[in-house]
Amino acid sequence: MTSGTIYRLFAVAICLTILTSAALAASRIKDISDFEGIRENQLIGYGLVVGLNGTGDSLRNSPFTKQSLQAMLERLGVNTRDVDLNTNNVAAVMVTANLPPFATQGTRIDVSVSALGNAGSLQGGTLLVTPLVGADGEVYSIAQGSVAIGGFSAQADAASVVRGVPTSGRIANGGLVEREVEFKLASLTSLRLALRNPDLTTARRIALSINELIGLPTAEPMDPGTVRIELPRQYDGNIVDLITDIEQLIVEPDLAARVVIDENSGIIVMGQDVKVSTVAVAQGNLTVTIAESPQVSQPLPFSQGQTAVTPQSDVLVNTDPDAKLAIVGETVTLKQLVDGLNALGIGPRDMITILQAIKAAGALQADIEVL
Repeated sequence: MTSGTIYRLFAVAICLTILTSAALAASRIKDISDFEGIRENQLIGYGLVVGLNGTGDSLRNSPFTKQSLQAMLERLGVNTRDVDLNTNNVAAVMVTANLPPFATQGTRIDVSVSALGNAGSLQGGTLLVTPLVGADGEVYSIAQGSVAIGGFSAQADAASVVRGVPTSGRIANGGLVEREVEFKLASLTSLRLALRNPDLTTARRIALSINELIGLPTAEPMDPGTVRIELPRQYDGNIVDLITDIEQLIVEPDLAARVVIDENSGIIVMGQDVKVSTVAVAQGNLTVTIAESPQVSQPLPFSQGQTAVTPQSDVLVNTDPDAKLAIVGETVTLKQLVDGLNALGIGPRDMITILQAIKAAGALQADIEVL
């Protein structure tokens, strides 16, 4: 194999690597934005779960369960107002669900059930008919069915075992859609794209990609999170075809450099474009250990003295002799920054403090967001 052939193969490999990395960084428009009107709606309801094996609410400690049980029995023709109910096979629950976009009447949806009182477990229970309402107070679905839980609990006289969360469960296809959300997508003459991560550059790239597809300036970025699209004439009023063509376009999103810190768990997430200017970083651990060794002093016989406890404290101050002052060069990339901090033997907790100090010094070219 000649040197020219080797050079050409090497050049092809480099091109393939560049193209692959660029393709991995790009995303479809449908994966980074949402179309106006195509969204879920949250539903909520209050109901009763019956059939529990003694693991339900205590009616004395959960008056709302007792009132709900009495009201339900009265609707069924059973009068229990003057009766002292003493059952623990019933539990009051909150029922939640998400209504999918364009769900028609009769569509089945999944519902989640969570105990509201002091029930020990919902295992083996059955949810009675529960209306699910939306934000406008209208009933959009009816839920009922057997509750499936992902945990269990067992209790004996001297021990108990609980795994998972037995007080919450799920009913697959337990909700039946009764009312549809009025939204006529086909009648729209324009639509808006909402970016999940608002950014001016990304919005402009989306608009340019759409205009290049259609051949006319129909898309316009309105703000960092919104792109407005007018329905072109060549689609003849068929907005579904327009959305199908647009959501498959490939766009490379652009985001601001950001460092996200969770101080509770010590997690640090840094974006690709995080860079720092020239700065010196030193990290040293100072450990102070205090040990108490009380001494007991006994008096001599027949001295009429008293036994006394004399405190004795040993204080040890230990500084890390391996602490070093490291120079972080200008325009250091994310990988170089992490490698340099790891080389100093810095843990996540100390790294959080160092990043905040570098930001305070004006050397970190990124935003820090603390959760």
